[in-house]
Amino acid sequence: MNSRLRSLFVCSVLAAVAGCSTHADRLRGVRAEFYGGNLDRAIAAGEVGRARHKEDADVLKLDRAMIELVSGRPREAERLLREMRDRFDYLEQKSVTEHAVAALTDDQRIAYAGEDYEKILIRVFLAITNLMAGGGDAGAYALQVADKQQQIIDAGTDESGKNPKLKYKRVAFGSYLHGVLREETHSNYDDAERSYRQVAEWEPGFRPAAGDLERVRTGRHSEPGNGVLYVVTLVGRGPYKEQVAEAPTTVSLFIADRIISHNASRTLPPTVAPVKVPRVVLSRNEISSVRIRVDGRDRGATETIADVGRIAVQQYEEIYPTIIARAVARRVLKKGVVYATKEVVRQADNPLVNLAMDVGGIAWEAVEDADTRCWGLLPDKIQVRRVELPEGEHRISLGADCGGRACGPEYSKQVRISEGRNTYVLAYFPGPQMVGKILAGGADEAP
Repeated sequence: MNSRLRSLFVCSVLAAVAGCSTHADRLRGVRAEFYGGNLDRAIAAGEVGRARHKEDADVLKLDRAMIELVSGRPREAERLLREMRDRFDYLEQKSVTEHAVAALTDDQRIAYAGEDYEKILIRVFLAITNLMAGGGDAGAYALQVADKQQQIIDAGTDESGKNPKLKYKRVAFGSYLHGVLREETHSNYDDAERSYRQVAEWEPGFRPAAGDLERVRTGRHSEPGNGVLYVVTLVGRGPYKEQVAEAPTTVSLFIADRIISHNASRTLPPTVAPVKVPRVVLSRNEISSVRIRVDGRDRGATETIADVGRIAVQQYEEIYPTIIARAVARRVLKKGVVYATKEVVRQADNPLVNLAMDVGGIAWEAVEDADTRCWGLLPDKIQVRRVELPEGEHRISLGADCGGRACGPEYSKQVRISEGRNTYVLAYFPGPQMVGKILAGGADEAP
């Protein structure tokens, strides 16, 4: 009878918590509206999420920045990104109280300080938004990309003396943009060469790096009468987090608590609820690049300067063992609290009292949810293409390319090229159809 009663209680508890949602569940609506091109509805969905779930407010602000950018409001996007850069920097200081509460609940009780790749990409997008807003801070933001990466790696040594972050793949976009901006001065070619060498080292698959290096070594930005167009495209649906059950860890805990229960004076609550952890996952993307036509003439396709999805997964995999260890430590702590309570509670030997405490322990474990907060509207890849053009007005047309074939409509914008200067165009193609507007910009003055 006691066994049946136990099963009934367990099933009831699990049914009660099955309806709990994570940020991943709430993010689906924002992503669906955004990728469907419904930008106003994507903003509204994000605002509803911020009002109902305060713990999601910061990551939803990052998503809002992306929506503002593609909607043609880069200054507002830059403002939001600056706020989040500074907030994440501040939150790198650990709160002892928050971590103590999280040890007894789950990691959603900790203020979200951003994944390492997100902290780096905030600076990447600060540079991009500043370019599109015609500001003069893009070069400073570009330098921050490399600086932040080094800070993160330098601080990555754990208690055992190991540093898993030494294996992090570097984001080359900041170095690339720094080289582009230094080259535009027509005098700082040595600086540009150093930056392009770094790009070639960090992103060896980026074929234009060889041509960039050859060009700056000759000290030539562009031919007389010409300027340069840089097409920057955000391609594919980017990485996000999902909650997963860590099955081997759950089984190991189950075996361990059964052994302890068999040999100890008190039983432990059985491991029924799985150990839940977040995983960075990639979207399925059909688009491979963006084709460019200028005044009706084909000028090739964009190429990847930053594989955001691959960087996010690789960096997260390096710290995944730490995430598992934290989840296991929390589960062990909860079992220890229940065991200690049984030791001091009168009538703990009573089967019904013991059962009630076990069920309470199971419920306590079952209400854990993985922390799936993330920057949910990142692209899968950041791509660029350099096109040298004669000074004057040009019609730029962009269209999705799916493995060598055109797979969507073409979108156009008129831009002006100035002699010896750079002009920048930005577009987001999460799929065959572009989201938002084509933006055009350039620095007000050469850095």
